[in-house]
Amino acid sequence: MNRSETLKTAIHLFHRQLQPLIIEGEADEDIVSSVLSASIGLDPFQAVGCEELGFLWIAEILNSRYEEEWREEMASQIMESLGKISFHEDSVPFIRMQRTWISSLLGFLSLREKLDRQGEPSLIVLRILAISPRYANFGTSALPILVSPLLPTHPLQSRRLALRVFDTFAPGWFSSQMENVPSEDLNKLVQAVGDPFQSPDPPLQDGKPSDQLYYNPMMVAAVLIGFASSDLWRNHLQRSNFASLEEIVSTWDGKKDALKCMTYRKPPECLFTATGTAMAIRRLEELQCPNTAEVLIMWAWTIGVVDPVDHDGWQLIGHDTLRFCRTRGMERLITLKQYIIDITGQSAHLVLPLVERYGRSKVKDFFGLPVLKLRPHFRRDDTILYLSQACQLRRFYQLFGYDPTTWKDAVAASAGEKSDVSLGHPVAPSLSMDWTCDYP
Repeated sequence: MNRSETLKTAIHLFHRQLQPLIIEGEADEDIVSSVLSASIGLDPFQAVGCEELGFLWIAEILNSRYEEEWREEMASQIMESLGKISFHEDSVPFIRMQRTWISSLLGFLSLREKLDRQGEPSLIVLRILAISPRYANFGTSALPILVSPLLPTHPLQSRRLALRVFDTFAPGWFSSQMENVPSEDLNKLVQAVGDPFQSPDPPLQDGKPSDQLYYNPMMVAAVLIGFASSDLWRNHLQRSNFASLEEIVSTWDGKKDALKCMTYRKPPECLFTATGTAMAIRRLEELQCPNTAEVLIMWAWTIGVVDPVDHDGWQLIGHDTLRFCRTRGMERLITLKQYIIDITGQSAHLVLPLVERYGRSKVKDFFGLPVLKLRPHFRRDDTILYLSQACQLRRFYQLFGYDPTTWKDAVAASAGEKSDVSLGHPVAPSLSMDWTCDYP
């Protein structure tokens, strides 16, 4: 038996003796605390496969009979030892992260907030939560804990880290459990998130940022856009939530970045419906955020977002697209057309909505064959996108009064070979037309 295996065995034996002492809570607090302090000095969780014991000990301490102050002190000792492990996106502890571990971390952070404790153990918890899997059932327990660290006035100065945790817990914000949360608490969270692009740099430690985890504010902005489509969150949003985003997405590159983040982070189901998207567009217009609303219109035209045979849905999207462009300026048509044409070159992320909605085999069977006959030199995933894009362009041309005359004309437009809106012959714009793509 090598040294690592010996240490691992010793730790598990120690665990068997320690566990009943903690659970029963009958041993003297000083003794248990001293034993924990001595064992943690050996860095027990560095042994391969033993980090889960740390989370288990924290859970048992929090559920023990000891007074709150002792529970917090004991759990803090364990957390400081866990903090010595390198927790990052590709680390083994991250890959094996379990739901029960996250529950323990949230419970520990809640206890520290209650006792007004600050310092390194709380930062360690936030770092681990920031890279935890995106489970959907922790929204109600995470919400009251996150509000305080999100504020720039919080003593830990951990806003960037807390914003990343907010993004990690995004699936939970849209779960049905959130319907039981008081409206004032939902409002507190939205106001604490504020403008995700406005976050101070983390404090320095030995001349380097104390927290070096990557933070992308556009990911948080994508969550807020999702809030605009949700009946639960929509009315809590303020223009200040989108102040920086409005300026960023006023450019073509900013729009593409926002749309890429929305696709990568898979928005909530309500944004995958024409009704939800339409409600979000109108809420953003109410907040005087036309550039962000335009991003959402472009999102609605992204391949795979709205079911291609949803006639009523596409009629609603068409109505909102026309209304928006006539109100905000018909020059925005150029941006939308450019987006529909250019997205084919980004097949790596645009094929995801199609596959997630229909399944890879079904998508290839349904979309692949006709385009393979026309453009056999394309990869199979590319053919899926070219056909879908041709359908989107046909809808676009019909909506604004033009209709491609043939299948080849539409495919040529999708490849950028002939991309002026005057392609084909004029037709009367109609919102009651059959939106089904019947090519070829």
